[in-house]
Amino acid sequence: MADNPIEKQHQHERDQERERLRAEEEKDLEVESHRGARPLEGYAGGHTTWTGAQDDKAAARVHAGDADASWEASERQARLEPEPRGADEDGD
Repeated sequence: MADNPIEKQHQHERDQERERLRAEEEKDLEVESHRGARPLEGYAGGHTTWTGAQDDKAAARVHAGDADASWEASERQARLEPEPRGADEDGD
């Protein structure tokens, strides 16, 4: 290693990154050593209002107009038209 302070700083940063990667690899190996069901990352404790009791038929009915409404909103935005009154209110 050179006596250059910049080079020393870069070497120190590389060493820190190498150590961080080693620690992450150790964690990965620990997790992989145990078999079993694993939750999807990002969904492990997430809250949702959709329950398992609601089936695909209900989902299709609830979200039937979503694609059309999204397309229409995109078209209005592209033409710089204002949103219709009450478009952002869901009536709850």
